[in-house]
Amino acid sequence: MRAARFYGPGDIRIDDVREPATRPGTVKVEVEWCGICGTDLHEYLEGPIFAPAEGTPHPLTGETVPITLGHEFAGVVRELGDGVDDLRVGDRVVVEPYLVCGRCDPCLRGMYNVCQSLGFVGLSGGGGGFSQFVVAERRWIHPLGELGTDVGALIEPLAVAYHAVRLSGARSGDTAIVFGAGPIGLVTTAVLRAVGTESIIVVEPADVRKAKAAMAGADHILDPTTTDIATAVSELTNGRNADVTFECAGIDAVLKSAILSTRAGGTCVNVAIWGHEAKVALNDLVFREVKVLGSLAYANDHPATIDMVASGRVDPYQFITGRIGLDDIVTSGFDELVNNKEENVKILVRPH
Repeated sequence: MRAARFYGPGDIRIDDVREPATRPGTVKVEVEWCGICGTDLHEYLEGPIFAPAEGTPHPLTGETVPITLGHEFAGVVRELGDGVDDLRVGDRVVVEPYLVCGRCDPCLRGMYNVCQSLGFVGLSGGGGGFSQFVVAERRWIHPLGELGTDVGALIEPLAVAYHAVRLSGARSGDTAIVFGAGPIGLVTTAVLRAVGTESIIVVEPADVRKAKAAMAGADHILDPTTTDIATAVSELTNGRNADVTFECAGIDAVLKSAILSTRAGGTCVNVAIWGHEAKVALNDLVFREVKVLGSLAYANDHPATIDMVASGRVDPYQFITGRIGLDDIVTSGFDELVNNKEENVKILVRPH
């Protein structure tokens, strides 16, 4: 089968690779759609980062670059391994793309998303969604029911947002602020609206992204280049500030603004993956007892996320800004997202 494989910075090639074989307890999925993630872009521009570099194989896969990319994917069941009897060939499914050891303390506590040997299908070896077939353990296969597989490819990023919102403890009457209206900021906004957050403020300087934030469910949109965020937030919340805030940009000044915009005793959730060590003024936390939480990916969140989409509480189609074939993945996919990042949210790739 053909697969888009990452070799190094700026080097993604379409290769012929061996089709994976089904093993006992696994499911072979024919991928119909796979989204290009911001993590994929970081690999393309600066990697290997998460991808295992030459000489340092991933502990669970034993693989190094080149590896097949793609971890936001959905497709159709094509083959069931021995022992799998609760799915049928032809079922539409999404794959939770984890590789975990199952033995470390986080895994044993159910926090498999922070496994000490954590890996991702499509980043750490074990195949990837930018290929025709992926074989995964049954535990990672989630039926989509009547949802299409294009929508299914959006479940993974939506699950990232659902996990962050769940960790925040946000309740229906709360005020929330999302800092950054890139792809993760937009899906976080949509999830906050879906769970009934009373007031949602988005902080974003780019005009195109401001418009998308409004579509995703923002009640108020603030431009940090023209507005004093602290003053504006205070006015919008009658001096209380927000119950929960979400840092989705990975920028020191943004994190500081998020913390200062959180009410006393409130929670600031960091969702961004940082490219540098963050600077935090701890007194900003201490003097108002603000809690800062890190949120990584998802754990046991896919079923609830699928239900959220199936019930119509989130419109996933608003986030699909392109559909391309595998042969166009570099020029119309990665390069398009790099050069026109503000206009795009999610470009879906059909790998066969």
